[in-house]
Amino acid sequence: MSTFTPPKRISLKNHPVYSENWVQDIIAADPVILGLGDLVLRDRERIQARAGRLDLLLQDRDSYKRYEVELQLGPTDEAHIIRTIEYWDIERKRYPQYEHCAVLVAEDITSRFLNVVSLFNGSLPIIAVQMQAFEVGDHITLVFTKVLDEMQRGLVDEDEDAISAPTDRSYWEEKAAKKTIALMDRMFELVREGDPNCELKYNKFYIGLLKDGRANNYVAFRPKKSFVVFEPKLPRSDEVDAMLDTAGVETLEYSARWANYRIRVTDKDFKEHEDLFRHLINEARNQREG
Repeated sequence: MSTFTPPKRISLKNHPVYSENWVQDIIAADPVILGLGDLVLRDRERIQARAGRLDLLLQDRDSYKRYEVELQLGPTDEAHIIRTIEYWDIERKRYPQYEHCAVLVAEDITSRFLNVVSLFNGSLPIIAVQMQAFEVGDHITLVFTKVLDEMQRGLVDEDEDAISAPTDRSYWEEKAAKKTIALMDRMFELVREGDPNCELKYNKFYIGLLKDGRANNYVAFRPKKSFVVFEPKLPRSDEVDAMLDTAGVETLEYSARWANYRIRVTDKDFKEHEDLFRHLINEARNQREG
């Protein structure tokens, strides 16, 4: 017969064992636990000029939206509110090509904090997450609850800053699926037909191309669980739009900032439209090489 162990709420602020660094470790190891989406760690204790250190910089795997996260044990206070907004402001000015959102994680999100933030009336993208710690038998668990969400804002920018976040094939096999990695391999063989010296370059945010030791991302891949997002870097044109429409493949929103198409490719799509994908790869290569 199973037994029930009731959770016991504990405070981390003055706990002799579990500190803010411990919480940082937990979130850094798996940022998804915050409940803000499929996030990855971009940086930790990031130095801000004349303004201290940002606890965590997280980034959405698909949209590249960045989250400036400030942690606080105990209830929210004025210093942490100001610090959260200040770090967000520094990062958005330093890297304006990204969309940014301030995040304050605290054990107690006070009504005063919510009242202060409401004064910004949607002009500041900020999220408040209440963190609760519980003892369950001999174990400690953390529960994160979003108590204040940001107002929806603008379009999401994309990122080519992959060299600073390298990873390996096993990372993608775990995050996506071996079958979609295999599909990407078949698409990459089309790249190698015209560019045999290319290699795949695995990064946390996408898989690009490496040639002669340097990134050469005229195409990129983002494997998912059941498909691959294929991104040939081509200027948008009626001709390419017509080809994709005729083929009936599913396209995602064109990235005007980074000038690439975003095409959802399944095994079925590849079998039926291999020549189309080969053509797009060759066109993207020609655009890059002039």
